[in-house]
Amino acid sequence: MSERNPKTPPPWEALTLVAHYLDPQTLATASCVSKSWSQALSLDLVWQPLCASRFPSLSHLKISHPSVPYHRLYVIGLAAFKRRQKPPPKPRLSIDNLVFAIELSSKGVPVFAVAEAASKINNIQGNQVFKFDIGVNNNCFGGINECLEEMSITWNVVLEGWGAVFTMMDCRRKTAAEGWFWEELPGPGCCSRDVGSGMVADVKVGSGADRKVSVGILRVGDWRYVSMEDGLRYLQHFLLPCECY
Repeated sequence: MSERNPKTPPPWEALTLVAHYLDPQTLATASCVSKSWSQALSLDLVWQPLCASRFPSLSHLKISHPSVPYHRLYVIGLAAFKRRQKPPPKPRLSIDNLVFAIELSSKGVPVFAVAEAASKINNIQGNQVFKFDIGVNNNCFGGINECLEEMSITWNVVLEGWGAVFTMMDCRRKTAAEGWFWEELPGPGCCSRDVGSGMVADVKVGSGADRKVSVGILRVGDWRYVSMEDGLRYLQHFLLPCECY
């Protein structure tokens, strides 16, 4: 009986037997050795158990689309997983770049107005959430409370240097909650203006001893304030040049 030449590649049946002991990354690397290895290591019998254990919902697509190989389903499942796990980029916008211009009025008559750098406005959460408190002097506060039921509010966010402006809110009072104004924000970016953002601009006018006007951005899902970075990422779609292309 002649001995096998050590340089002779193993038959493809042997490759598929060994493949069941390899992880997906090693399988992908080994498939680059040669065309025959690629064909052997791309068989459905190799990738079906891997796809079924890692991405069971995708493996069921094989029933309605039998021509799609399991290794392809695994690749697209892994790509989707990595996209979901990828942390969002740091915002290009800084709170130091913004000016808040807020006006409260009743029947067209201004009651309270302020235009101030956002970085100078009190942020009680230490810049962790996008919520700011603006102090109101006694004279203005009395006028605010007298016309609260008929009040209108406008909140503009201005890019420093007057390079751009985004209107966060421009509405009359919409809710029965005393002193609370809200307005749904549009979807971010030039590609999703017809879709809601899942966020609302929030303005709260204090009463009694709580003499302040609070502004922020709330998530609709849990009615919590968004983080400072999420708020800045949202605003940069409207205040900075689009990077969609």
